[in-house]
Amino acid sequence: MNTSTLTLDSVESKKSKTLTGSEAVIQSLIAEGVDTIFGYPGGAIMPIYDALYHYEDQIKHILVRHEQGAAHAAQGYSRVSRKTGVCFATSGPGATNLITGIADAQIDSTPLVCITGQVPSSLLGTDAFQETDVVGISMPVTKWNYQVTKPEEIPEAISRAFYIANSGRPGPVLIDITKDAQFGEFEFEYKKCERIRSYQPYPSLSMDKVDEAIELINNAKKPYLLIGHGILISQAQKQLTQFVEKSGIPFASTLLGLSAMPDDHPLYVGYLGMHGNYGPNVKTNQCDVLIAIGMRFDDRVTGNLESYAKQAKVIHIEIDPSEIDKNVKTAVAINCDAKAALIALTDKVKRNSYPEWLAEFHECDKEEYKKVIQHEMNPNSESIRMAEVVNSLSEKTKGKAIIVSDVGQHQMVTSRYYKYLQTDSNVTSGGLGTMGFALPAAMGAKLAQPEREVIAIIGDGGFQMTLQELGTIAQYGINVKIIILNNSFLGMVRQWQQLFFEKRYSFTEMSNPNFGLIAQGYGIENHKVEERENLDKSIEDLLKHQGPYLLEVVVEKEENVFPMVPSGASVADIRLE
Repeated sequence: MNTSTLTLDSVESKKSKTLTGSEAVIQSLIAEGVDTIFGYPGGAIMPIYDALYHYEDQIKHILVRHEQGAAHAAQGYSRVSRKTGVCFATSGPGATNLITGIADAQIDSTPLVCITGQVPSSLLGTDAFQETDVVGISMPVTKWNYQVTKPEEIPEAISRAFYIANSGRPGPVLIDITKDAQFGEFEFEYKKCERIRSYQPYPSLSMDKVDEAIELINNAKKPYLLIGHGILISQAQKQLTQFVEKSGIPFASTLLGLSAMPDDHPLYVGYLGMHGNYGPNVKTNQCDVLIAIGMRFDDRVTGNLESYAKQAKVIHIEIDPSEIDKNVKTAVAINCDAKAALIALTDKVKRNSYPEWLAEFHECDKEEYKKVIQHEMNPNSESIRMAEVVNSLSEKTKGKAIIVSDVGQHQMVTSRYYKYLQTDSNVTSGGLGTMGFALPAAMGAKLAQPEREVIAIIGDGGFQMTLQELGTIAQYGINVKIIILNNSFLGMVRQWQQLFFEKRYSFTEMSNPNFGLIAQGYGIENHKVEERENLDKSIEDLLKHQGPYLLEVVVEKEENVFPMVPSGASVADIRLE
């Protein structure tokens, strides 16, 4: 992290000048290198928007259609740029509409700075128009929050916010600024935050712990490595490659760890989790040393904790001490940044290979292909299957697009069938599982990486939660490609109802609108495909199109996603059918 003394000319020139609080907000954001803000104006934040009017040449503001879209767009921007996303909202309903996105960012460790307007400080606690205690509401889902009531507090609050948001285990922060603080004047000076006395974001690496881990790894017969989002956050992809290739250890990825390493790496054995690949799940309960880096042993990865990896010595490398021994008890805990730990481990690990152990994973692959993949990719089935769509897209983009998936069956199919060959290419809602995430997040991702292809894969249910953001895409000409996999069901819920509730499809069937006409209403090119023979050309047309494009693919209505670890079951009890 760059914590050098502020030297930006735009701020230096203001040091001895009097600024309003609203001007100070914008100047502080410029000092932090912010170039894009997602937001929605309103009465309590209007002074900040008035100040922003004069900085259009330095900061791009994207007017979303709903504040939840602002938070998700800022997430998408952050996840592919590894910078802090920024969003604005007004008080009351504007601020509360951000909460879902903030909670999503918190559990998925995405750095955001959210700035909300608030009623004048003299009206706090009076139930004034559009007054809500957003600091109290957001406290459980933010890494830090603060209410500013005096203009002179603004520079330090913003400086701290950026430092906290994007250091250690990243997360969202919120600054609530009263309207009188936005209007008030003071002598502005900005200093980047270099440290906070009570906050230690980067634990020191214990070489004793490294030595303990190396002792286990070097003597293992069946070591197994699990990689998570922490690899991408730490930007430790190179260090991970070096460790894997020297140690020869097979590795699997969590949902948010996808694209940390290319899927075609010879030691990559697949995707973990409830709907992950067969081998990575069952072999968890057969390894003798389990190494987890930058992941938190989420319940969707572990299944029943009482039977999870009980035979293995567990090494957990994790920057957040609260995650260590929370779910899975460790033999060796290395509380440290992933990159620093990998460098130390690589230096000491023996050069090795485990061909017989790796072959066991490949045997599982054959079983999965026979019972699952062959069925899902069956060209003779009556209806198009989700796997066919994702597989075709993967081949036509050569695994190098940024894929932003929503939440549901299509998310699991995308994670299984898109072959990520370029890093920082997977953006999805993991821990919170927020339907409606993908469309606004794809906007943010595209604005952060305009030179890369960005494709949102969304179910018909999730699409209708934030489809208003088509207006944002159209207004700014954001070249996002959208694929709706339409099965006219809330597919994942329906699957559970079929498997565990005797096919009682209680309120999961969808009566959908004409998605093409909706896109047309926003001036967005679109196409609908229902026949398999038209699928490949439709995807090619989507990719060739210059500008935003919506492709609706009608897929099998009652298709189930396998493999599947039933809720509460052991990972060893994963079902293939």
